[in-house]
Amino acid sequence: MSTLVNAASRDALAATELQLLQATDGAQAAEITGLADELFGVAALLGRESTLRRALADASTDPRSREDLARGLLADRLGPRALPVVVEAVRARWSSPRDLVSGLERMARTALLVQAERAGRLDAVEDELFRLGRIIGSQVDLERLLSDPTADVEGKYAVVDQLVSGKVEPVTLSLVRQLVAQPHGRRVSEGLEELAELSARRRERSVAHVRSATPLGEEQQQRLARTLQRIYARPIALHLEIDPEVGGGLLIRVGDEVIDGSIKGRLDSLRRDLAD
Repeated sequence: MSTLVNAASRDALAATELQLLQATDGAQAAEITGLADELFGVAALLGRESTLRRALADASTDPRSREDLARGLLADRLGPRALPVVVEAVRARWSSPRDLVSGLERMARTALLVQAERAGRLDAVEDELFRLGRIIGSQVDLERLLSDPTADVEGKYAVVDQLVSGKVEPVTLSLVRQLVAQPHGRRVSEGLEELAELSARRRERSVAHVRSATPLGEEQQQRLARTLQRIYARPIALHLEIDPEVGGGLLIRVGDEVIDGSIKGRLDSLRRDLAD
């Protein structure tokens, strides 16, 4: 799961997402699930077939020729909702062929999050993804297995199903299964954190990762969220983690910025001052 930082790929992603939202308009949950599955399938195909991947992302060729190639190869394999999304993606100008693959995966994930959003379950999916990331990240052997690109995919599915099936939203399960099938060299816990942040951005919110020595009550959480919203001038989603090493106070990370109000942080700062 890569981050699309080049301007060309960001523009391509925006155009493709607009087509995706049109494709999901009026769709039933099963249709959106099918759309996501088909987009994941195309992304996996392009991930395996380097020649086809390069041909469909070749910015030096005419967009119509790339569209014709995609239609010729995929029209019989894709439904009426997925095909226009893939066509828009291959017509767009991506910075690299790999960005095209990442963009299609991103659209599949977004489709599932749209499904959760329309069902009023986006909050639950976001929270489950975050918590699963923490659980898997804390178990070295489990993370190694699920992140291993050479491990049997069906075996990894069985592990995931045993861990979460019946305990999480169907959208969460679908996202996790796809992630372990295509980890792209990243730790699964990192991928789950990115998915949680994508879910938060779906609601136009930033994510604040908050570490505290003891659990925060509901009123404390609301007060903290309001304070951070005033600081950053935008809604903030809280992801809470209990960490006894914090010692007291809070350690808050929003993007690359850290607000360290913990006892540990103040002691570390004092030690640095004394060492100067």
